[in-house]
Amino acid sequence: MGKVAVLFRVYAEGGKEAEVMNRIREELKPNSMEQEEVAFGIKVIKVLFIHDDSEGSSVFEEKLKKTQDVNEVEVIEESLIS
Repeated sequence: MGKVAVLFRVYAEGGKEAEVMNRIREELKPNSMEQEEVAFGIKVIKVLFIHDDSEGSSVFEEKLKKTQDVNEVEVIEESLIS
């Protein structure tokens, strides 16, 4: 059984990136997470999950979308890593 890495881009409500990052860290336990400025003060949160390929990535996407103060979630990259 292989592992899959899924990288998400999460858009938080204005100015609430730190709060959203804390919620994601506590509730979903991602493998890594960082904040990135994309343009004109707009910041996104990049979140990486690594899981067994038998598990669906949509579970993580749905949980991210349900996180308080999250406006939008998109998959940036999904790749088999082993």
